[in-house]
Amino acid sequence: MPILSGNNMKIIDPVSVWWNGSAHSATVLALTCSNDNLFNQASFNYNLFTENEGGYIQLSVAQGYLSMTGEDYEGWATNDYAYNWAATHLNLTITGNYAPPDPTPPPVPPSPDPGSSGSSGSSGGTP
Repeated sequence: MPILSGNNMKIIDPVSVWWNGSAHSATVLALTCSNDNLFNQASFNYNLFTENEGGYIQLSVAQGYLSMTGEDYEGWATNDYAYNWAATHLNLTITGNYAPPDPTPPPVPPSPDPGSSGSSGSSGGTP
């Protein structure tokens, strides 16, 4: 299974996948190079994932291997090339980069001090 980070995953048009007795909508493609002989062949592992309502990766509903050779291998110079090549072979459409939701909640603005009335504390009279 690939390392789950936004750096190696892409958003795809939803694809219905039958997995474990029910249909699931895969929306994320992960691709990792598992072997490259540095001459004429590279192997890739792929996973198709679902996301939950919060946008987090939920289930791996399809996985497999692809082998790149020949002109495809010779043309491979970037990760985007490999992703587009894999998407073509898997009949997928990439729509963007996957970025996991920020788990940090937004900052809460400070509340006023309950002992403060908002004035300078002077009553205006003489001591």
